[in-house]
Amino acid sequence: MTAARSAPLGTRRDPALWRRRASVLRRLDWTMFLSVAALSVLGALLVRSATHRLLLDQGRDPNSFLDRHLLNLVIGVGLCALFTVLDYRLLRAYVPILYGLACLGLLAVITPLGSTVNGSHSWIIIGGGFQVQPSEFAKVGLVVLLAMILGEPRDGEVGPGRRDILMALALAGLPAALIMLQPDLGTTLVFAAVVLGMLAVSGARKRWMAGLVGIGLAGGFLVWFFGLLKAYQIARFTAFLDPSADPAGAGYNAQQARIAVGSGGVSGRGLFHGQQTLGHFVPEQQTDFIFTVAGEELGFLGGALIVALLGVILWRGLRTASQAADLFGTLVASGVVCWLAFQAFENIGMTLGIMPITGLPLPFVSYGGSATFANFIALGLLQAVHLRRRTFD
Repeated sequence: MTAARSAPLGTRRDPALWRRRASVLRRLDWTMFLSVAALSVLGALLVRSATHRLLLDQGRDPNSFLDRHLLNLVIGVGLCALFTVLDYRLLRAYVPILYGLACLGLLAVITPLGSTVNGSHSWIIIGGGFQVQPSEFAKVGLVVLLAMILGEPRDGEVGPGRRDILMALALAGLPAALIMLQPDLGTTLVFAAVVLGMLAVSGARKRWMAGLVGIGLAGGFLVWFFGLLKAYQIARFTAFLDPSADPAGAGYNAQQARIAVGSGGVSGRGLFHGQQTLGHFVPEQQTDFIFTVAGEELGFLGGALIVALLGVILWRGLRTASQAADLFGTLVASGVVCWLAFQAFENIGMTLGIMPITGLPLPFVSYGGSATFANFIALGLLQAVHLRRRTFD
């Protein structure tokens, strides 16, 4: 008899391993994933519409923005997969490193390594047409930092104590201050929304919440009173209050954005057929103002679809937070939801004239590199918490 040859080690089938992998795939939140996929597809189409004619007029490759955006999406999906399979509870040990790297990146921006784009000194050019915005990754660092501080188990305490809250505020204040130096008011507002949201979820007492809101309002007044804002930032707020006061200057973006959205009607002019979009009356329409492209070309129905998909992602994120296995997971998921919710509301709100204009992209829709990567890392964190939740469907 001849001895049966066993299959090489690398090709053996391990039924238990395959069952575990299949179980992980089944337990993923596919509703959230499919909503993000739908937004990403819509975003790619809108980026193509927003840039194709402009690049042709400039004699450049008309698909260069789209190609770069698709590459960023692929990288983003890879980052999402990495953070999904990672046990989020292990992040506690690496929070100091993540926080330190975030602060170093923000410090590098205000050195000669930093570059100015659209009036904000927020970027580091790394060559080959690539640039990094450290403030986007600082959002991830902020969420896990606050989750670690506010999510520590306590004996006989319902919420975080004064020491924990003060430590969280101090450590969150450092990167926020560095971001304000750039200046990047939009990201600073995201930080404020995340801090307030995570404090509320952690069980902080109401007097702390009221005090922080009061301090924030007083601080905003003092910043305005002493002229600490840049001239273009003041102009944006003035234009928000009365866009018609300076239609050719500070109010131009807001006015053109509302014209573009309003011209789409119920069903839109048709994809790739928006006259405002093709004429590039709205600046930065592939990034900050991409919702104007959706409003004009896809109309109210297309804009409502984007809002609905974002709503599904936020709903599933809140559901994940409520089912998390521990307070740390609840806070991570809640922080991500606060981040994405505020950023989406601000981005869409500024195109409709109900919020001041800031440089915040629309999550999973706008063209971008650093923002896309950070958004997909956030998605991976939500999925990691969901996989290890305490209850199963």
